Amino acid sequence: MHLRHFFAFFALVLCHHTHAGNPWKLSLTDPKEKITLTIDLHEESIEVPGMEMFGPMNGYLGGNIYGVWAVTSFKIKKDKAILRLSNDLGSETQEAELTQTSDSTYTLKLLGSTVVKRAEGRKLHKITPTLKMIRNQD
Repeated sequence: MHLRHFFAFFALVLCHHTHAGNPWKLSLTDPKEKITLTIDLHEESIEVPGMEMFGPMNGYLGGNIYGVWAVTSFKIKKDKAILRLSNDLGSETQEAELTQTSDSTYTLKLLGSTVVKRAEGRKLHKITPTLKMIRNQD
C-alpha cells in the first residue's frame, strides 16, 4: 500500500517538474503592444490562424500586427530561443530572440531590421523591436 503512494507521489513530482521545466511551450502577451506569441518548440502542435491548410506548426506571432507570422524554424540555446518568423504571405521573414527573464516573463527582441508592422490609419509602421512578454495562464 505504501509503495503505491510512493509511485503516485513520484509521478506527480515528475509531471510538475516536466511542466515547470518546459519554458518553450507557452502563450505570451505584450499587454502594452497587444501582441501575442504562442509557441511549442517541442513539437508541431499549434494551428496557426489562417494557415490551417499547412497543419500544426511550432507557433505564431499575432495580435495588433499586420497579418500572422508563423514560426518556420528555431534554435534553442540555454535560456534563449532564436525564432525565424515568416508572414502569412511568405514574402517576409524576421528573426527574433526570445529570452526567459523569470518564471512568467520573457523578452522578445526582433533581430536585424524590423519587418513586422502594424496598421495605423492608412499606413504600416514597424513595431517596437523589443517586446516585454508575460506568460498567459494555461
